Amino acid sequence: MAKAQIDRDEEMMDEMPQRRISVFEGDRMLWIIFMVLLVVSILVVYSSTAKMAYDVSSTMTTADSLRQQIMLVVLAVPLLFVVHKIDYKYFMRFTPLLYYLFILLTIATYFIGATTNGAARWIALGPIQFQPSEGLKIMTILMLAKRMDGFKSNINKVNLLPTSIHLGNAKQKRILKENTWPLLGPVIISCGVIMPAHTSSAILIFITSVIMLFIGRVRIKELLKFVVVMGAAGIILLTLFSAVGMGRGDTAGGRFSVWLEEWMGEGTVESMYELSDTQRAMIAIHDGGLLGEGAGQSTARAVVIHPESDYAYSFFISEYGLIIALILMFLYLWIFFRSIEIFRRCTTVFPGLMTLGLGLLITCQALLHILVQVNIIPETGQTLPLISRGGSSLLFTTIALGLILSVSRKSNMERETTIKDDDDE
Repeated sequence: MAKAQIDRDEEMMDEMPQRRISVFEGDRMLWIIFMVLLVVSILVVYSSTAKMAYDVSSTMTTADSLRQQIMLVVLAVPLLFVVHKIDYKYFMRFTPLLYYLFILLTIATYFIGATTNGAARWIALGPIQFQPSEGLKIMTILMLAKRMDGFKSNINKVNLLPTSIHLGNAKQKRILKENTWPLLGPVIISCGVIMPAHTSSAILIFITSVIMLFIGRVRIKELLKFVVVMGAAGIILLTLFSAVGMGRGDTAGGRFSVWLEEWMGEGTVESMYELSDTQRAMIAIHDGGLLGEGAGQSTARAVVIHPESDYAYSFFISEYGLIIALILMFLYLWIFFRSIEIFRRCTTVFPGLMTLGLGLLITCQALLHILVQVNIIPETGQTLPLISRGGSSLLFTTIALGLILSVSRKSNMERETTIKDDDDE
């Protein structure tokens, strides 16, 4: 009898569907894109920093830059693995705490932060410089997704902003207290905190947030009011910052003036040294052509300012050509398309909007970087995600992708469970 029972148990175990254990779970295409971009980052950083060998004022050599980038890449892969294994519900639970922590750290940079190129954005942790505003961008998206989750039943009916300028009215106070501040407060605070040091990052957060609100079914009329009010407030703040010499108001205004003059064809350039950064980038793109000058053969690294960071895409074109560069741009768009697919499979609001928002954040940053290279928009200082040299940007972008993969992994598990239940029935 005992042997017969053991045989029956073994037969039942054989018939039970075994779940395949995978090390790298979630959306496989996102894993592939991540690995490809990391390899490209090593190639770009190594080749673009070759001019450091001839710069007597530089404290780093090309080998130092390569070693640093490889260390970041080696750190990024296990970081993505760990984050994507964590259930997104834990991130949802700790979002408010992490959000306000990054708000405080970003504010702290204005008082104790390290300054580079006239911008105080970094907190020094020994030999490492940490840029908290990169983390704040991610936490703002999570905070907005969490707040929208609380409004999911009636978000298409609420007034985001007061309907009258008489804010002393009880109805208008209620709108501010129950709608404006809970839903839009995180976006407004983040933009205000980041704007003095990095205006384009504040704009990036704002654009991503507006798109999230639109997809979350907020009425167009309310979105337009929000855009107008925030736009006016941003212009006023930049003007005030410039007048009192605070933050980067002068820098933002100067970049816009240079961009406008170039578009209007004003001014003359008598030598290479008088070219703007964007003009140098366009020369690099022209020299690269369709097929590029070859890896390590580009002359752009001696011409383009910051080819390893702010102008990484134009440098990439100069070495590898426009055809491969278009493929690279398509990879960033693919991140957004995969985020949409994961968003569609989500059954609850927070993970869906978090995934969509983070995918938008990465893709929009890449597009802003690319648009600067061809002078469609003024210089922003936005780096190319996962490729440009910079530890904070690379690691926080890795965390953002890890969060997207976490949702994708959970979605795949739920789908497998549903299929199993249907088969059992």
